[in-house]
Amino acid sequence: MSARPVALVTGAGTRVGQVIAFGLAMKGRAIAVHYRASREGAEATVRRIEAAGGQAIALGRDLEQPDGAAALIDDVLQAFGRLDVLVNSAANWLRTPFGQLTAAQLDASFATNLRAPLLLSQAAAPHLAEQQGCIINIADHLAYDTESTTLAHGVIKGAIDPLTRSLARLLAPDVRVNAVAPGVVLLPDDASTELANRLAQETPLAALGTPADIADAVCWLADAPYITGEMVHVDGGRHLRR
Repeated sequence: MSARPVALVTGAGTRVGQVIAFGLAMKGRAIAVHYRASREGAEATVRRIEAAGGQAIALGRDLEQPDGAAALIDDVLQAFGRLDVLVNSAANWLRTPFGQLTAAQLDASFATNLRAPLLLSQAAAPHLAEQQGCIINIADHLAYDTESTTLAHGVIKGAIDPLTRSLARLLAPDVRVNAVAPGVVLLPDDASTELANRLAQETPLAALGTPADIADAVCWLADAPYITGEMVHVDGGRHLRR
């Protein structure tokens, strides 16, 4: 069994998930770096953690598959023998305008963005309880700030809020469950300067965030023993525009 507390970060082969994994590693946790397609990114995350003196392993599973969640928890336990923190960060981003949505798109979005966090939490719960651990779900400001092209994504991600509160009640007192709702912290690679400026102007704090802002919030919640059932908006105040 690992002498260090163990954190599983899903979707840690790319973007915000990578930064969350590194942040938790720098707090002394061994990291299970989950990926689906981003194997190279996950292995890069592992190398960065190890170079900084941490411990990590890359684990590949497809969470769109019904048995992927339970299999991933088994992988973590085989690798480390314990689980202290589950960060449900893996996501896909459905950007199809209302009127053009397909059943296949909705099924894929639901499977990754909602079903997987629920099934992962279910499979992990008894092991987290042994360590008095926690679950941290990653939500999305688009659940509160939806446009035509992000309607389906926002609706599905919006269910993270009641999921978090329900799990917090069900799993107390042995497992804490909280969530972080990121704002605009990482734009697509092809985003224009004009778009970035507009989004900053629409944000009450008049600035875009960074992935490190999300990682800091996750690390804080992971070490906050008297907080459960909370949704922390790390979005510069964008949720205030509702």
